[in-house]
Amino acid sequence: MNQMATGFENHIGYYDPAVQELIVIDEVLSTMVGVEGHYILIKTLRGKKDDIINFLVDPSMDLALQELAKRIFPLCKSFLLINQFVESRSQFQNGLVNHAFSAALRAFLLDYQAMVAQLEHQFRLGRLSLQGLWFYCQPMMRSMQALSTVIQKASVNNISGSAVLNLLQSQAKAMAGDNAVRLLLEKMTQCASSAYMSILERWVYEGVIDDPYGEFFIAEDKSLQKESLTQDYEAKYWRQRYSLKDGIPSFLANIAGTILTTGKYLNVMRECGHNVQVPPSEKSKLMSFGSNHHYLECIKAAYNFASGELVNLIKEKYDLTGKLRSIKHYLLLDQGDFLVHFMDIARDELGKKPDEVSVEKLQSLLDLALRTTAAAVDPYHEGLTCIVERSSLLKRLGTFNVTEVSQIDSSNNDILEEPVSITGLETFSLSYKVHWPLSIVLSRKALTKYQLIFRFLFHCKHVDRQLCGAWQTHQGVRALNTRGTAISRSSLLCRSMLKFINSLLHYLTFEVIEPNWHMMYSRLQSANSIDEVIQHHDFFLDKCLRECLLLLPELLKKVERLKSMCLQYAAATQWLISSSIVLHSPNESIVDSIKAKQGKSGQVLKSTTRNAAVTDSILKFEKEFNTELQSLGSILSSSSQAEPYLAHLAQWVLGVKHEQNGL
Repeated sequence: MNQMATGFENHIGYYDPAVQELIVIDEVLSTMVGVEGHYILIKTLRGKKDDIINFLVDPSMDLALQELAKRIFPLCKSFLLINQFVESRSQFQNGLVNHAFSAALRAFLLDYQAMVAQLEHQFRLGRLSLQGLWFYCQPMMRSMQALSTVIQKASVNNISGSAVLNLLQSQAKAMAGDNAVRLLLEKMTQCASSAYMSILERWVYEGVIDDPYGEFFIAEDKSLQKESLTQDYEAKYWRQRYSLKDGIPSFLANIAGTILTTGKYLNVMRECGHNVQVPPSEKSKLMSFGSNHHYLECIKAAYNFASGELVNLIKEKYDLTGKLRSIKHYLLLDQGDFLVHFMDIARDELGKKPDEVSVEKLQSLLDLALRTTAAAVDPYHEGLTCIVERSSLLKRLGTFNVTEVSQIDSSNNDILEEPVSITGLETFSLSYKVHWPLSIVLSRKALTKYQLIFRFLFHCKHVDRQLCGAWQTHQGVRALNTRGTAISRSSLLCRSMLKFINSLLHYLTFEVIEPNWHMMYSRLQSANSIDEVIQHHDFFLDKCLRECLLLLPELLKKVERLKSMCLQYAAATQWLISSSIVLHSPNESIVDSIKAKQGKSGQVLKSTTRNAAVTDSILKFEKEFNTELQSLGSILSSSSQAEPYLAHLAQWVLGVKHEQNGL
């Protein structure tokens, strides 16, 4: 019964201790390679997370021999665990890193089995005692124990890829006090990372992700195509086509961003049909250990090559600066002759409601203006197109979302109010056809910012033209004696309005756009990467948006109110003057009437010069304009401490106000 209960065929205790030792040595040597004997049994219990391995010893065995045998059992257990891990993780579906790690472990187990064979040979020659066996196993025992700890953690968490490399590296650091074990774990890390470094090599040298089992720390979203840059406001392609994901190997953590960028740059050049391979002279086999982390220098060299090549490609072959200058000419109104001509020939069409405006007709008029002005010599003017928006600038800004700068306060409902009646003049905009790879820099988001600035400048130019027309009307009656009349007062108001709009345009053009443009341009010349180019360009646009008041709702609301008053006044100028002039016939123009009565200027004016309706209208315009101008000046003065650039605009506006009061 006792035999059956213990599972041992014969009790070893029947033998002499010397004989027992020989039997135990033989059985321990077998157990060390996973083969159980007659008096030492291996029992594996299936656990929830991992298997539990126990060794059963014949209780009749000499106690001293039992203790010595039990000291060697951890080594036997480590072998079984490692061997089991190798068998289960050798398939490729477990990942290239696990496969490489298993291959390294298999090679290590061969060395271990060779050691066991040597010990067995010594035993057959009668030169090995159990105490000696335990002594010879000491060096291997530490190494096997360290590896079994690693594979147990790897098995419990079922990890793969970079997680295996991180685990090996952390265990190597933990064994800093045991040089032999640390070197072993570093060697295992080196072997396991070889497959991973091969994936990395293709990425930083060719820009290709060859990652069949999803182990690499860079993810590719193939649904995002480069064509989306011209449509997608968020420019997701550049930020999300390739992105970092969790599981970056610890030895690459500090350079992961550089690795990502290197491959992205190589991919852009591939999309352009450009040679994307790093020159052989700059290539080097990437090794994660040794050579004083030489792999870091190799990655940086690959980045420098990819970055420099792409910047040169963008600047030279695709003439980025030339495209930017062209956009500045048209969308930032740097080239005025084409605009004047266009506004003249498109006046009737732009005066219609947005829904009634013909974009095709505007486009043909724009093409005509470009061909008949200095813009015709610009090789890139053909990329210019017309757009008619469906909402006013204020409403568009209410939904404008710029993540890099302060947002429009959506709680300010006044700023979002749509004007009662808007025309093509308020909704007209220009766009620019941009192709790959310039669409990386001139994305839909960047062009939207250009368009917002253009719409503001364009409407200011329109207001200026209308006021100039009103001023010319006043100049037409200078031959008359208008001193002390409503016309004289109207003339002063017209001049004040012109001073205001000219000061605003001067500020926008010479205080904001020009200096910021030159700063950006100089920075682009020294940019070393496409990301630096994007950064400088976006900084320029965001700075212009803010300094042009487009991101400051309270100030912009005041400016728009003042512009609206100027337009209303300009539209009423003809009536104001004609109501104060005696016309020979209803169809006679003011100029004809003046010519007919030259020399009798004192009699030209109606006896109702102080007509209440005319005088009241002018006084109302004057009062409202002065009030709004003073309010704007106060806000600019108070805001200039927080926003220093507003001090320039405040000087111009306050100067206008003071000059007007002096008149």
